Amino acid sequence: MFIDTHAHIYEDDYRDDIDQVVARAKEAGAQKVLLPPTDEASTLKAMELSRRYPNFCHPMIGLHPEEVTDNYPQALQRLGQMLAADRQSDAPQFVAIGEVGLDYYWDKSHKEKQKAAFCTQIEWAATYKLPLMIHSRNAGNDLLECLTPWRDRLDSGGVFHCFSGSVETAREMLRFHPNFYIGIGGVLTFKKSNLPDTVKEIPLERIVLETDSPYMAPTPQRGQRNEPSYIPYIINRLAEAKGITPQQVGEITTANAMRLFFGK
Repeated sequence: MFIDTHAHIYEDDYRDDIDQVVARAKEAGAQKVLLPPTDEASTLKAMELSRRYPNFCHPMIGLHPEEVTDNYPQALQRLGQMLAADRQSDAPQFVAIGEVGLDYYWDKSHKEKQKAAFCTQIEWAATYKLPLMIHSRNAGNDLLECLTPWRDRLDSGGVFHCFSGSVETAREMLRFHPNFYIGIGGVLTFKKSNLPDTVKEIPLERIVLETDSPYMAPTPQRGQRNEPSYIPYIINRLAEAKGITPQQVGEITTANAMRLFFGK
């Protein structure tokens, strides 16, 4: 069994076969699939998909750093209103604040705006006691600079999504807070990846699994549209790297995800 903690299967890539995608995920052992949107429109899509597959798909809410433009305050205001309304409802849907963070890979002109938007959404996580789903690319120092003032109020934890760094970087991230986890996805299976050596040094109790569908499909599906049913490829490679059984990987990472996102 497994939980895919990061899949964008609300995207148009799945418009024609979403029922089959969900069926294949369940057949492969998926207990849940968590949906991190990137803006207001995708948040609405994630909410709709979660209503279509209740207790299986679960939405997050957030503004992705690449969506932070000059009008980001208005975007955050609308998302903040959606979040507040959700938390006041009898059956709140959102399980995390995400996908949020910093990304300086393509464009550094909005660095200060990205930092401001990220800090606002960190505050949401602290206020509503929701975990963070964190995207970080070429922004490690600024990321921790934004997070550190909130350290004592982030007991709900979070995930450093799509990790592909060194052992030292992983340890630094995990030292930040005991309730934060490393998200491991398809990169683990890539032929030239150094991640198998890194995961040997990361406690399995601090790892959650993800696909980042439709991106980053694992070997042997690399280059194809990714989907949650491919998580077993990641489980098998992680089990091999750690010298344990796939069943152990599935059970422990599922327990990690349930504790982080559902408090169970």
